[in-house]
Amino acid sequence: MKLYYFSSKNLTFKELRWGKTRLTVSGFILGAAFLWLTIEINQLNGDALGLGIARTAALLNENRVLKEQLRVVAGRIDVLEQRIERIHEEGNDLRLLVDLPKIDEDTRRAGIGGVEDRIDFTASPGVNELLNHLRNTVEKADRELQLQLKSYTEAVKQYDVNKVRYSHTPSLRPMKGFYAREKFGMRLHPILDIYRKHEGIDIANDVGTAVYASANGKVELSGRHGGYGIMAQINHGYGFKSLYAHMSKVLVRDGQEVKRGEVIGRSGNTGLSSGPHLHYEVRLNGIAQNPSDYFFDDVSQEEYRAQKRILD
Repeated sequence: MKLYYFSSKNLTFKELRWGKTRLTVSGFILGAAFLWLTIEINQLNGDALGLGIARTAALLNENRVLKEQLRVVAGRIDVLEQRIERIHEEGNDLRLLVDLPKIDEDTRRAGIGGVEDRIDFTASPGVNELLNHLRNTVEKADRELQLQLKSYTEAVKQYDVNKVRYSHTPSLRPMKGFYAREKFGMRLHPILDIYRKHEGIDIANDVGTAVYASANGKVELSGRHGGYGIMAQINHGYGFKSLYAHMSKVLVRDGQEVKRGEVIGRSGNTGLSSGPHLHYEVRLNGIAQNPSDYFFDDVSQEEYRAQKRILD
């Protein structure tokens, strides 16, 4: 399209050349000004035209804040993983204390392992990677905590079992007195004068000295029995039995439940005995054991009974 103007000087029509350019530029400037004014008025009126410019800026700022917070959360989860690792180590120490095997690394990996699924969150690659890392780390931490909770529960149960078992282990010295050097094993019999296996130990003291049950259990035999003289035998359970022989008096009856530290008789010199003493035996699954291997060496009968009276 060409524009012309009338020249009064030459009385002819001439083509308008620079005017076209000036008109175009002026139109562009006026259009830009109008657009800017429209945008400003729209912003002042709460995006009445629905252009979404303010919303876009708000979303950009929100995304920036969310990215920063995700990085903070990721750092805290890393710290949580370190703490869970310490819980695992301390849990293994606890298992050893209650006589349970450690959770080895193969078992641990099997317990907390799993496929790390990746989800497309339709976000930018960086955000998508961060979100997947957080998700998989949290799921792994949850499985680890479940494993540690199970391990802790097992340790508590084993501790309760051990408490009962220890109370039925014959470990209290059965009587005050002199513990003879000829303890457990082969020895020259003081009366028969031949070598015989001595399946217990002898404790010398005056006739009438109190004899104590070395652990909780049930009396399964009491009274006079051959060379043992007046004796008592206690079944402690868990394969343990203890025998107290050559007593002058037995103070318990068959079938009676007894507690560790309870007086069950008085020492004497009955049966095949060379002098006042207590013959004491411990058997585990029918096999004679050296009683000295089970004694609380640093706890006397009186100390134990005194402590039990306070605790009970």
